Amino acid sequence: MSHISHTSFADFTHASKQAQLWVRELAADLCWSEPSACRLLRSVLHTIRDWLPESEMADLSAQLPVLIRGMYFEGWNPAGPGGERKKRDFVLSVRHCFGYDDDVDFDVAISAVFNLLDRHISHGEIAQVRNSMKKSLRKLWPVD
Repeated sequence: MSHISHTSFADFTHASKQAQLWVRELAADLCWSEPSACRLLRSVLHTIRDWLPESEMADLSAQLPVLIRGMYFEGWNPAGPGGERKKRDFVLSVRHCFGYDDDVDFDVAISAVFNLLDRHISHGEIAQVRNSMKKSLRKLWPVD
């Protein structure tokens, strides 16, 4: 039994370090504090999650570190809002989730999260996520 709990604890420690790495990278990319970077990551992931078809949303989640995946699904409502899918609506959704802040350029902030995902998620999955979004929103995604 102690072997199982030891392995679980090691996995938990690894998951924590992976999540911290992502947040630190994003904070460094934006020259933000880690708490603000974490809030931004959560806001963008929630908006992506709510905009993707469910099958694509699940495919993306499978490639996220376990604690980031928990953040991704936090508060998820499968019967979420539909409606327009314009870039402006995406940015407003992130801004609403993040909290209004005059000092934040949300296009730059969202693009930084997309860059982070691009570094850590397989190219094929990123291409599928990008292709499921409107062209205006795809402009915020890095193109290799």
